[in-house]
Amino acid sequence: MKPMRGKTPKKTPRKPQNNVKDPVEVYCRLRPKDEDDGENCIEVINSNTVQLSPPQCSIAYKSGNYKEIQYKYKFVFAEDTSQKALFDHVAFPLVNDLIHGKNGLLFTYGVTGSGKTHTVTGSPQDGGLLPRCLDVLFNSISSLQAKKYVFKPDKMNGFEVQTEADAMVERQKRELLAMNPPSTPSTPKSRHRFREDVNVARVRDTTSVDNVEEDNNYAVFVSYVEIYNNYVYDLLEDTPLDNINQRPPQSKILREDNCHNMYISGCAEVEVKSTEEAYDVFLRGQKRRRVANTQLNRESSRSHSVFNIRLIQAPLDSLGEEVVQDKEQICVSQLSLVDLAGSERTNRTKNSGDRLREAGNINASLMTLRNCIETLRENQLNSADKMVPYRDSKLTHLFKNYFDGEGKVRMVVCVNPAAVDYDENLHVMKFAEVTQEVQVARPTGVRFDVGLTPGRRRANQMYKEALSKIHQDGIDSTELPPLPPLPFTWPEFPVLQLADASDDTTLRNLMTFLSEQLARRNTVLDDLSRKQASFRQMLVEFEREHEDLKLRNAELESRLGGKDKDVLRMEKKLKNLEATNAMLHRQTQLYEQDLRDLKNQVDKKDKDMQKVKEEKRKMQLAMKGIMGVEKDRWEKECAKRVKATQIEMQNKIWVKDEKLRQLKEIVCNKDGVPITSESESEVDTKKPKPPPKPYTRGRAAAHANQGNRTNASNANSKYRSKSPPPVPTRTHNHPPVRLRHRRSKSTNADTWVDHKPVSTLETETVLQPAIKKKKTVAVMNKKDLKADKYILTHQEEDSQGEMETQLIKGDVFTTRGGGHAVQFTDIEMLTQESPTSGHKRKSLQSVAAAEHESESGEWTDVETRCAVGIEGRPGQAEPSLVHTNPKRLKN
Repeated sequence: MKPMRGKTPKKTPRKPQNNVKDPVEVYCRLRPKDEDDGENCIEVINSNTVQLSPPQCSIAYKSGNYKEIQYKYKFVFAEDTSQKALFDHVAFPLVNDLIHGKNGLLFTYGVTGSGKTHTVTGSPQDGGLLPRCLDVLFNSISSLQAKKYVFKPDKMNGFEVQTEADAMVERQKRELLAMNPPSTPSTPKSRHRFREDVNVARVRDTTSVDNVEEDNNYAVFVSYVEIYNNYVYDLLEDTPLDNINQRPPQSKILREDNCHNMYISGCAEVEVKSTEEAYDVFLRGQKRRRVANTQLNRESSRSHSVFNIRLIQAPLDSLGEEVVQDKEQICVSQLSLVDLAGSERTNRTKNSGDRLREAGNINASLMTLRNCIETLRENQLNSADKMVPYRDSKLTHLFKNYFDGEGKVRMVVCVNPAAVDYDENLHVMKFAEVTQEVQVARPTGVRFDVGLTPGRRRANQMYKEALSKIHQDGIDSTELPPLPPLPFTWPEFPVLQLADASDDTTLRNLMTFLSEQLARRNTVLDDLSRKQASFRQMLVEFEREHEDLKLRNAELESRLGGKDKDVLRMEKKLKNLEATNAMLHRQTQLYEQDLRDLKNQVDKKDKDMQKVKEEKRKMQLAMKGIMGVEKDRWEKECAKRVKATQIEMQNKIWVKDEKLRQLKEIVCNKDGVPITSESESEVDTKKPKPPPKPYTRGRAAAHANQGNRTNASNANSKYRSKSPPPVPTRTHNHPPVRLRHRRSKSTNADTWVDHKPVSTLETETVLQPAIKKKKTVAVMNKKDLKADKYILTHQEEDSQGEMETQLIKGDVFTTRGGGHAVQFTDIEMLTQESPTSGHKRKSLQSVAAAEHESESGEWTDVETRCAVGIEGRPGQAEPSLVHTNPKRLKN
C-alpha cells in the first residue's frame, strides 16, 4: 500500500492593511555647485518649490521651449543644507518607527554625479543618513540589548530565540572558530579601493529616541547587498574560491516567506552591538561594491546598493531576567537604505563594453521603477486593477511589500543644478512629482501585551544592585532593606518500618526524633515571640517619630505661610516685567517684519529686473535667429528667381534666333538663289547657339525632337502654301531618322495612336478624320508608342474668335538607345466659320493662320507636350519612358 502524501501547508494570510493611507514623501536636495559647472538652471522658490529654467545648451531651449517649469515636493533642501538638518527632517522619523516595530524604506534617486552616495554615506566629519541612523538607534537601545546569539536567524526571513545558557555555549564555539580559522581561501576583494580616512575620527550623532519600551530585549542585524546587471550579490559573504576555475560570486535568489514578505535567500546577516561595529561592516561591504570611472563621475556607482537594518525585540519574563522563550512574541522591523545608481546617457558618458552594458541595465531597472509607480498611480486614481510589473526587475520585486502597505516609503531626489544636466533633471523632477501621488497604507506599530507587570527590568536591576552592595566591604547593612529570611527546613523522618512485633529499637528512635522535633518547635516559638516583641517595639518607635515629624511639619508650614507673601509680591513684580518684555518683543517683531517686507520687495524688484533683462536677451537672440533664417530664405529665393529669369531669357533669345535663321532660309529659297559657300559661312557664323541642355537619359529623344521641329515646320509650310519645293540647303543638328513618307500613303495597313487630351471638344464638321486601326488615349504611356503612326489633337482660338482644331501627325521609329521617338511630318487644320463673320476665303484664312503660327512659334508648345522619348537599358526587360519638356515662353 502506497503511503499517503500530505497536503502542502497553507501560508499565513496577509496582515489586514490599515485603511488610512499616506502619500509617498518625496524630498529634493540640491547639490552644491562647482566652479566649472557654468550656468545655474535650478532655483529654490520656497521650502516646497523649485523652478527650472532651460539654459541655452539644453535640447528644450534649442527646440524653442523657453518656458520655466516649477515642481513642488514635501520639502526642498537648498545647496547649503547640512547633513544633520537633512537627517532630522527625513530619516529620524524612520528610525523612530523602526524602534516601535514599523518598517521603512528610504532611497536616493537622481542622475549620475548628483550626490546620492554622499547623501547616504557622507564623510567622517559630517556623516550621511546611514551612519546617523546607526548612531540614533544604538543611542536609544544601548542598555536594553540582549546578549549575543540570544536571537538567531532561521534562514527563512525569521528569527529564533534561545536561553542565555545556550547563547553562551554558541559564543564559546564562535570564539574557538575565530581563534583557529579554516585554511579555505576567501573571496578576493574588489579592485576598487574605497577611500577611507583611517586617521580621522568619526563625529557621532548624539540624538536618541524617546518612549522606548524598557521591558524588551533588543538585537540589531545588518546586511549589505548590491543589484548589479539585474543580479543580487551579497557584499558581506566570504565564500570559498576555486583557484582553478576562478568562478565569480554566486548571485542570490529572491523568495517569499510565510507572511508574503520578500527576502534574499542565503544573504549573510551580521549581529552588531555598537555603531562602530555596524559601520565597520558597512565599510567592508563598500570595498566590494562595483564602482567605475566615467567622464561624468570619477567614482560612479555601477549597481544599486541596499543596506538593511533589522531590529529584533521580544519581552522579558516575569522576573525581568531573560527573554520569553516564545517565537510568536518576537517582533522584527526593518529599515532599508537604498543608494540607486544614477541614470546616464551614452552620448555624454561615451561608455563602451562593460560600462555600456551596466548603463543599459541601470536605466532598465529605473524605467521599471517608473512603470511600477505609474501603474500604482493609475490603479489608485481610476480604481483599476492593473497588474503592477514588479517582477520585471529585481529592484522593484525586492521592495514590492513597501508599496503594498508594509512600511513607510520616502525618496530623496538629488539634483545637480548645472546647466549641462538640465534635460536629465527635467525627467527626474517629473517622475519625482508623479511619485507623490501614490498612496501607501500607513503601517501599524506592535504592542507587547503579555500580561506581565511593567517595570520588571528596573526592579530586577535594583535587586541586583542591592545584593552587590551587601557583598562589598565597608557598607553598613542597616542602610539597606533587610532581605527576606531563608525558609525554615525540618529534618526528614527516620525509617519507620518495623522488622517484627518485638522491634523496640525503631520505636525508641521514633520517640527520640519526636522529642527533638518538639524542642525545635519550642525554640522556633520562642524566637517568634522575641521577634514579635521586637516588631512591636519598632512600631512604637515609629509612632514616636511620626509625632515628632508632625510637630516639625506644623512649624515648617507656619514658616511657609510667611514665604508665600514674599512669593506673591515677587510674582506681581515678575508679571509687570513680563508685560514690559512682551510689549518690547512685539515692537521688535513689527520692526523685523517691516525689515523682511522691505527685503522681500527689494529681492522681488531685483528678480523682476533680472527677468526683464533675461526676456530682452532671449528676445534679441530669437530676433537674430529669425532675421538670419529670413535672410537665408530670401537669398535662396532671389538666387532661384534670377536663375529662372536667366533660363527664360536664354530660351526667348534662342527662339528668336531660331526664327530668324528659318526666315533667312525661307527668303533665300523663295528668291531662287542658292546659298553659296560665302552665304553658308555667313549663315553659320550668325546662327545662334542653342542654350545648354539638361542631361537626361533620353539624349536621343532630345535630338529627335529638334529634328521634328524642323521637319514639322517644313511640312507645315508645304501643306499650307503652294510654293515650289525649296532648294536643298545644308542643315545642322538633324537626328538620324528615316525619311518622310508621302501624304498619299495609305493608312489602312498602319497602326495609329490617337492622342486626345481630356479637354478636347468634339467638332461638328461634316468632314471628320477616318482612321481604321487606331488607339485613342488621353495620357501617353510607354506601352502606347508600340505603333507605326502618331496623331495629336490640339484645339485653340484663332484671331477671329473661332475654334481651330489642329491634327499634328508623325511617324514612330526606334532610336539608337533602344527606345521610341516621334518625328512630326504633317499638320492638318479643321476650322469652322460663320458666313457673316469674315470677308476672306477659308483657304486664305487657313494659310494666314498657318503663316502666323509658323512665325509666332506657338507650335513649339504643342511639340513640347508631345516630346516623348523611350530609351532601353541593358538588363531591363522593358524600355523606360523619358519625357523631355523644355519650358519655352511665348513672346
